Amino acid sequence: MDLFEYAARKEKESVSPLASRMRPRTLDEVVGQEHIIGKGCMLERAIRADKLSSVIFYGPPGTGKTTLAQVIAHTTSAQFRQINATASGKKDMEEVVQQAKETLGMYAKRTILFIDEIHRFNKAQQDYLLPFVEDGTIILIGATTENPYFEVNSALLSRSVIFELKRLSAKEIAGLLIRALEDRERGMGAFDAVIEEDALSFLADVSGGDARSALNALELGVLTTPRSEDGKIRITLEVAAQCIQKRVARYDKDGDQHYDTISAFIKSMRGSDPDAAVFYLARMLEAGEDIRFIARRIIICASEDVGMANPQALVVAVSAAQAVERIGLPESQLILAHAAICVAVSPKSNSCTEAIFAARKAVRENTFSIPPYLQDAHYKGSASLNRGIGYEYAHDYPKHFSRQRYLPEELGEVHFYEPSDNGFEKQVQSYLDWIHEP
Repeated sequence: MDLFEYAARKEKESVSPLASRMRPRTLDEVVGQEHIIGKGCMLERAIRADKLSSVIFYGPPGTGKTTLAQVIAHTTSAQFRQINATASGKKDMEEVVQQAKETLGMYAKRTILFIDEIHRFNKAQQDYLLPFVEDGTIILIGATTENPYFEVNSALLSRSVIFELKRLSAKEIAGLLIRALEDRERGMGAFDAVIEEDALSFLADVSGGDARSALNALELGVLTTPRSEDGKIRITLEVAAQCIQKRVARYDKDGDQHYDTISAFIKSMRGSDPDAAVFYLARMLEAGEDIRFIARRIIICASEDVGMANPQALVVAVSAAQAVERIGLPESQLILAHAAICVAVSPKSNSCTEAIFAARKAVRENTFSIPPYLQDAHYKGSASLNRGIGYEYAHDYPKHFSRQRYLPEELGEVHFYEPSDNGFEKQVQSYLDWIHEP
């Protein structure tokens, strides 16, 4: 690099966005992703030893996919090339491959090709890379926000190791913001700015694990906020909300507002009010509530308050929780709304809830023995103990139903499950009445 190239790079760095300037240059500077780059992890070892094979980084925006590629660029002895699939095509790849062949032949140096948004390439473009990845002409690093199993050719996947990056925690985001605010070389340290604790927590929460979004908001706040009387730039909660374009919800995730809002959410679903359920869901989302926590509460409500009146509500709720884990925000808001509305508009019954409570009460208050004919008989000598003798196999009887008693004799005549007359439970009651007909 000559003097002019150096000057040009420094000029570019001075006008680059804060998120770009603060991008880590070494593994030790990277925040988060301990599950893949923590001490001793395979990717961490491969990067430090400069023994990287083709990889695909998959995860939400702002989680560090490009950052890891840049760290590799700074640590590898291989030639590093970067293209973006949204603005590049086959011709660009042909140029990289040709240079990679020359570099490998003349200097015995391999070439790492980083393709951002690799899912944007069509099948033919992805197929073009296969032989060069296969023969080691290039080491591929692909980055994508989409599930690579859906968007990347299976042949390319089989030649790559997939690493899924997770959203950064609020604590990790807050640490990045403080670092950026204090860094005088690459950050905003020269501005003598301070951020109030509630503003820091707000930005860390509402950024949704996206470091770029949080850093952009911080930079905007520092550059547009006038100095206070003491000469400092103060980033208040109001400034933070304006910079990230999200209204502050008066919501303390560790205090009353957390419990009050989730309580209102559950009671709205229980009360069959989909509008109120969606409103409180929106409030929690705007406040940065953990989407996994919300999903768990929907699952509980589906069993506690809907139960057998609509057995499919639990299926929807569980599927929603699994989808939320896989997809993350912002798309997960649609899934949570789907599940919450499904539970809210379902017919209601707490008969399953009452049944388990009543049964556990009976277990605590009674001494009983399991009828011998229901006990396990799958061992030698069970017959001598009268185990399993007299059991009536239900499918051998009309209606596939035996009138044999299953509850312990000590409990007498008792019913724990009492179907309601709502939804599917009407059919349940009809079935029970039918099989018990004389």
